[in-house]
Amino acid sequence: MILSGPEIRARLGNDIIIEPFDQAQLNPNSYNLRLHGELQVYRNRVLDISKPNPTDRLEIPDDGLVLEPGRLYLGRTMERTITHNLVPMLEGRSSIGRLGLSVHASAGFGDVGFDGYWTLQIATVQPIRIFKHIKICQIFYHQVHGALVTYDGGKYQGNRDIQPSMIYREFGPDLTDPPLQ
Repeated sequence: MILSGPEIRARLGNDIIIEPFDQAQLNPNSYNLRLHGELQVYRNRVLDISKPNPTDRLEIPDDGLVLEPGRLYLGRTMERTITHNLVPMLEGRSSIGRLGLSVHASAGFGDVGFDGYWTLQIATVQPIRIFKHIKICQIFYHQVHGALVTYDGGKYQGNRDIQPSMIYREFGPDLTDPPLQ
């Protein structure tokens, strides 16, 4: 069961925390999240999942930034969310999708207990100019049936910035996060 907009509003401060919250971003069954003003791109053309992949930062200027096809852009939401007792999910807005812009490659599923900013995996089918602070995606919430297991101490829990992939940590316990400068 997906929560309605009024139910999202009723659960704010308890099961759902959205910071900052703006009533104007609340929809009939979701809440619009905005794009932060920075993106990251992977430095190397060939990525290796067994080790950290360095990234470069791009700032979105006030007059926008043109995204190119064939490149993955990592962004993040301006809003931090915390979810208890519900499963948060993220989808692009239909108005954004109709322009050929995707906001997640395959990672729109959140976990009960997630706390942080959502990292977006942005790709486009043709060049498109984007702007910081646009309402780029929407979060919605499913009720959980059965015993709850919360997302505690995961790779991305408590993040405060864009998070490149950390799948390399699954290749061995001795791997750490070296600086990627």
